[in-house]
Amino acid sequence: MKRTIEADLLTDIMLMIFRINGRLLDGGDRLGAPLKLTSARWQVLGAISLSSGHVAVPAIAEMMGMTRQGAQKQVNKLEEDGFVERRPNPRHQRSPFYVLTPQGAESYARISALHTGWANALARGLDAPELQAALDLLSRFDQRLALDATESEERK
Repeated sequence: MKRTIEADLLTDIMLMIFRINGRLLDGGDRLGAPLKLTSARWQVLGAISLSSGHVAVPAIAEMMGMTRQGAQKQVNKLEEDGFVERRPNPRHQRSPFYVLTPQGAESYARISALHTGWANALARGLDAPELQAALDLLSRFDQRLALDATESEERK
């Protein structure tokens, strides 16, 4: 079977996403280093902060596109270092909720401010409508990947 032109282009986009992901992780690690945050830890802090309250590890993993094991590993490190604390989950005793500690909230606010400067610098000279079109395309691609994963699970 031969790939279509669209499939070739989509493959090129996938490869570009992998490259960009690596660069984003490296940049995030550099930004977070003074705050003792890696990109992974920053992601988890963000998920907890954006959850508007208590959140369990499975929800963190889903929000950030991580495995549950990966999210749990980061939550454990963040808890060890005083960035988050666990709270009882009345609906699931073995899956506690996590909330930011004052130290975690301060660190998240500081990394968010650093991110704003970084994002503004990276966005300089880029066109808002083109960025919106890229976001729309990536969102549609994400939806197709999610549907494919669901259909794949159903075929098992």
